[in-house]
Amino acid sequence: MSSGRLHIKRKRVCARKRSRDVLKTHLTPDRKQGRGAGDGSPPCPPCRSSSSSMAEGRVVEYCGDSEDLFGDYDSILEDSSILAKLEDAEQHEILQSENLQSFRTLQPSKDLTSQSPEDRRTDSMFDELEDKAFEELPPSQLQFQEQIQDQAKRSRLQATDKISTPSHSVSEIIEGAEETNAEDRSKRQRRSVADQLKKTMLGNAATPVGVSRTAALKEAVVSEEISVAMQAMEAICAETTDLGPFFGLPSKVKELMHKLRGIQSLYDWQKTCLNLDCVQQRKNLIYSLPTSGGKTLVAEILILRELLCRRKDCLFILPYISLVQEKVRGLASFGLELDFMVEEYAGSKGKFPPVKRRNKRSLYIATIEKAHSLVNSLIETSRLEKLGLVVVDELHMLGDGSRGAVIEMTLAKVQYMSKATQIIGMSATLGNIKDLRTFLGAENYTNDFRPVQLKEYVKLNDTIYEVDPKEENCFRFSRMLNFKYSSSMQKIDPDHIIALVTEVIPMHSCLVFCPTKKNCENVTGMICKYLKEDFLQHRETEKASLLQELKDSGNGSMCPVLRRTVPYGVAYHHSGLTSEERKLVEEAYSRGVLCLLTCTSTLAAGINLPARRVILRSPYMATDFLKRSQYKQMVGRAGRAGIDAIGESILILQEKDRNMITSSLQQMEEFLRGTLLFVQQQQLCVDRSLWDTMQRCVDMLKEKDLITITGTDSLSPTLQITRLGRATYKGSVDLTYCDLVYKDLSKGLEGLLLNSYLHLVYLVTPYDLIPQCNPDWMVYFRQFTLLSASEQKMSAAVGVPESFVARKAAGQTVKKDMDLVVVKRMFLALVLFSLLKETNVWSVAERFQLSRGFVQTLLSSASAFCSCVLHFTEELEEFWPYKALLMELTRRLSYCVKAELIPLMEVAGVLEFRAKQLYNAGYKTLTHLANADPAVLCRTIENLFKKQAHLMVASAKMLLNEKAAALQEEVEELLTLPADLPPQL
Repeated sequence: MSSGRLHIKRKRVCARKRSRDVLKTHLTPDRKQGRGAGDGSPPCPPCRSSSSSMAEGRVVEYCGDSEDLFGDYDSILEDSSILAKLEDAEQHEILQSENLQSFRTLQPSKDLTSQSPEDRRTDSMFDELEDKAFEELPPSQLQFQEQIQDQAKRSRLQATDKISTPSHSVSEIIEGAEETNAEDRSKRQRRSVADQLKKTMLGNAATPVGVSRTAALKEAVVSEEISVAMQAMEAICAETTDLGPFFGLPSKVKELMHKLRGIQSLYDWQKTCLNLDCVQQRKNLIYSLPTSGGKTLVAEILILRELLCRRKDCLFILPYISLVQEKVRGLASFGLELDFMVEEYAGSKGKFPPVKRRNKRSLYIATIEKAHSLVNSLIETSRLEKLGLVVVDELHMLGDGSRGAVIEMTLAKVQYMSKATQIIGMSATLGNIKDLRTFLGAENYTNDFRPVQLKEYVKLNDTIYEVDPKEENCFRFSRMLNFKYSSSMQKIDPDHIIALVTEVIPMHSCLVFCPTKKNCENVTGMICKYLKEDFLQHRETEKASLLQELKDSGNGSMCPVLRRTVPYGVAYHHSGLTSEERKLVEEAYSRGVLCLLTCTSTLAAGINLPARRVILRSPYMATDFLKRSQYKQMVGRAGRAGIDAIGESILILQEKDRNMITSSLQQMEEFLRGTLLFVQQQQLCVDRSLWDTMQRCVDMLKEKDLITITGTDSLSPTLQITRLGRATYKGSVDLTYCDLVYKDLSKGLEGLLLNSYLHLVYLVTPYDLIPQCNPDWMVYFRQFTLLSASEQKMSAAVGVPESFVARKAAGQTVKKDMDLVVVKRMFLALVLFSLLKETNVWSVAERFQLSRGFVQTLLSSASAFCSCVLHFTEELEEFWPYKALLMELTRRLSYCVKAELIPLMEVAGVLEFRAKQLYNAGYKTLTHLANADPAVLCRTIENLFKKQAHLMVASAKMLLNEKAAALQEEVEELLTLPADLPPQL
C-alpha cells in the first residue's frame, strides 16, 4: 500500500476512535475536572493538529443508531454508575413483582391494581433514585430525567381514570389486570430501561437544549468543531481516488471478479505491478509477461480504477475485430453493475465523435484503425482531456509495418495533446523495450511468470531436443519418438505429426500451426485418415450436435473437410471459414468437444484458445521465416491454467533449417533493437537523411492536394490542411487511395444510379482487396448478363462495358487497353451486390467460384470502408447527396441479413444463425433480448449454453442502455439554456 493511502487509512482509524471520546466528553460532566476529550489519551499521529475536529467529523460517518457508542463506559456521575444502579433496581423490582404475583389473595392498592408490572417497576426504580444528586448532570440528562418523571405521572393519572367501578370485586380487578398484562407481554417485548436511557442520551447529545448560558456555549463549540471536521473530511475525499480495499476499488469489484470470472485472488506479480509507484502516480507503464500470464486482468483493473475513481473515459486498443468483440462481451456485465458504458469501435461500428455523456463514463474498445479515428475526433472536438487512460495490447506491433505506424501516430497525438492521459502498453514479447520507453516516457515492468510451466522442444528427424539456454548450443537431448510407421504412412507423414498428436489427444487438447491455409486443411485430413475408431466414440453426441450447427449456419451447406474430420474431434481454423463457423469451432474446442485444431498464425494473436501441446509444423509462415514475437505467441498457447500441470511446444525442423535458427535469432535481436523513428533512420533512410525523407512526405501531401504551404520563410513555412485533407483525416481514408475516392465520388454524381444498390456498392468496394481478385471470366460474363439494362449502362459508364467482358469470356484478345483495376473492382461489386440480395455467403461464394472466407472478408471490409467514405463525404459539401444513402448502405453491409434480424445482430456475439433462432423464439427486438431470463433462453434456444446466454443478455442490456443514454443526453442538451443566449431585457 502506498504511503498516501496508508496515511488516509490511519486518519480514518484515529478519527473513529476519537468519535467515541468526543461523545463521552459531550455527555459527561468531567470537562471541568481536566480530563479533556474522552479518557484523556493523547491524539494519534499524524492527525494531532485537528484531533477534536476530525473526531467530530467522523461521528456522522461511523455512528449509526444501532451502534453502542458507550460500550464499557457508563460513568455519568464520576465514580458512581447510574446505569449499573438502574440494572440493579430493575432486577430487584422483577423479584418483587414475582413475589407479589404469588400472593393473589392479598388486597392490592388502588394504584398497583391499575398499573402494569412494568410501570410499577419503573416508578419504583425512580423512587429509589429521586433523592440522589442530579445537580451536575449535563442539560440533556436533566431533560431526560424530567421526561421520565412526567411520563410516570401521566401513567398514574391515566390508570386512575381507567379503574373499574366499586361494584366490581377486588378479585375481578386483579384477574382483569393479569389478563391485560399477559396480552401486553405477548404483543411487545419489554425493553431495558438502561437501553432506553442510552438511546435518549445519544439523541439528546446532538440536540441543543435551552438551559444555562455556559451549557449553550459548550454546545456551540462542539457544533463548530463538527462543521470544521466535516469540511476537512470532504477535502480529503476530494483529493484521494481510493474508494475501497481492492486496489483502490470498491469491494463490489472484487465480488464481480469472483462472480463473473471465477477469480478469487490475484497472482503475486499482478499485485506488485498494481502497487508500483509509477502506477500510483499515473505515469506511463510498459509491462511484458509470457502469454497466459494474466496481463489483461491488470489492464482491466486499471481501467476500472480510471472509470470509477477518477471518473474519466478509457480507450482499450486491440489488434483484431474478434478480440474487440470478445472483450465487449466480457466487460458488458461489469458496465451494467458498475454504471459505465462499454462501446465497440470495430468494423463499421463506432460513432465519431463519440456521444458526449454528462453523467456516465465510457470505455471505448477499438481496433487499431478505429482507435486512431476516435482519437482524431476527440482532438477535433477538444475532448481529449476527458480520456484518462489508453491501454494498448500487443504493443510489440508498434513500429512494425503500417498498422504499427498507426499505433505510433495515435499514441504520439495523445501524448502531444493531453499531458494528463496515462498510457499503458502490454505484450508477451518486447525486443525493442528501450526505444519504446524513450518514445512513451514510460516505466517498465517485466516478469517471466506463467501459471503453467512451459517446456519448449525442437524435433529433428526422429529425435526430440529440449530447448535449454544453459546448454552450449541451447539444445539438450530429450527422447526418441516411439511410434511405428508403415512405409506408406511415412511417405504421407514424414514429419511424424500423427505420432506427436496421438500422444495427447483425445484426453488433452492440441494445436498444430501450419504455414498456409491449404496446409491446415490437408493436415486435418491426413491425421483423421490414420486415427483409430475409438476417436469416433469420444463425446459422439456433442460432435453430432456440432455438425448439425455447422450445417444450419450454412443454410444447409457444409464444408466437406469438416464433415469428415469433426467426428474424430479434429477441425481446421483460418480466415477461409465464415464468422459463424469460426465461432462454433472455437466454442467446441473450448468445451473439449474438439481436441485438435490445425490453424494459421492468426489464431495465436487472435482468440485465446490454449492447449496442452502446441506443434509448429514449420518455422515458416507462408514463405517468411518466423519472427521471434510470432514464435513466442504460438508457443505461449501451450498450457491451460487450472487444467494442465505443464504445457509443451514442439517446433518441427528440417535439416536445411537447423543452422538457420541460431543465426536468424541473432539477426532478429539486432533488428528488434532498433525501431521507431529515430532508430529507423539508420535502416530506412539509407540514401537520404531523415529531414529529406520528411520533406518528400510533405511534397507528397501537397501533390495530392491534402495540404498547402504558405509563408515566405523557407525555414519555417506554414502548413495548412485543405478540405480534401480534412475529409481524408475525418474518414481515416488511406492516403494511397484518397484521390481515387474523391475522383470516383465526383464522377458518380454525374449519373448516380438510384434504382439499384449496384452503383453505391461499387463506390464503396475496398481498393485494397483488388490485387487478390482474379475473376473467372465466364462467371463474370454470366453474372453481368443478369444485370438490368440500367445497371449494365452504369457499368459501362465506370469503364466496364459488356463487350469487353464477353470477349474476355470467349478467350479473345482485347485490343483496347482497359483499366484492370476498374474491371476487377466491378467484379467484387457484383459479389457484394449478390450478397445484399440473398445474404447467403455459401451460395454466393459457389456462384462466383470464390472461397466463402474471402467472400465474408470482402463483406466486412466493404462495410468498414463504407463507413469511412460516409465520414469522408460529410466534410465535403459537394457530396451532400451521399450522406443519407451511405448511412443506410453501411447498415445493410454491416449485417447483410434480412431487415428484421438487424436489431438482434447489433448485439455483440450474435451472428445470423443465432439471430434467426432468437427471432423464431419470439425475441424479435433488442428490448426483448435485454429483458430475457438467461435460464429460459438456455431452455428455449438450442445449443445455447448458460455462460453464452448471460453474456448475450448483458450485451443487449448494455446496448439498450447506450441507446437510452444517447437519447437522454440529446433531450438534456435540447433543454439546456444556451450559454451564448442574448441578455433578456
